Amino acid sequence: MSTVAIVYHSGYGHTAALADFVAEGVKAGGGTPVVVKLESAAQDFSAALEAVTKADAVIFGSPTYMGDVSSPMRAFMEATAKVWFTAGWKDKLASGFTVGASFGGNKDHTLTSMIVFSMQHGMLWAGPAVPNANINRNESAGGDQPNRIGAALGVVTQAENAAADVTPPAGDKEFARLLGVRIAGLAKKLKA
Repeated sequence: MSTVAIVYHSGYGHTAALADFVAEGVKAGGGTPVVVKLESAAQDFSAALEAVTKADAVIFGSPTYMGDVSSPMRAFMEATAKVWFTAGWKDKLASGFTVGASFGGNKDHTLTSMIVFSMQHGMLWAGPAVPNANINRNESAGGDQPNRIGAALGVVTQAENAAADVTPPAGDKEFARLLGVRIAGLAKKLKA
């Protein structure tokens, strides 16, 4: 069984809701999720670093703030320098998800920051591999369809200015769950 660390920061609960669905997907994919919530940029990141080091794969999650990862996620990334010096995460599978209030909002840049960070560590990045709901499904891509925004780099979702139990919509949550399933399955293959 593969272990997948889900390391995320959530400012208003929307990223946390997605992290729960990612964890459900990891379980459905036959893996064991280890969920690590980042609380602040000033915290001790030792437990998060250890969780990623021990895991077979990692899925990063961050809200998109001002077109990039949140400051707690950025601080976590910077805290990995000692791991980087020893190539401790080389060949570890990685992926990511993000959420923001607007439909666009440069969320691909947030994922690109996660990808570049992962590549700096020599990790292997995997996208969600869920077809764009608008083009490939020939049906309405309302809030009930996974990948309604059309992302390939990772899971991109949108949350209205409402409580996390209301938004992101069901399709976005399913998109996050499908990412967990995919990464658990790929981690199992790589582990074998």
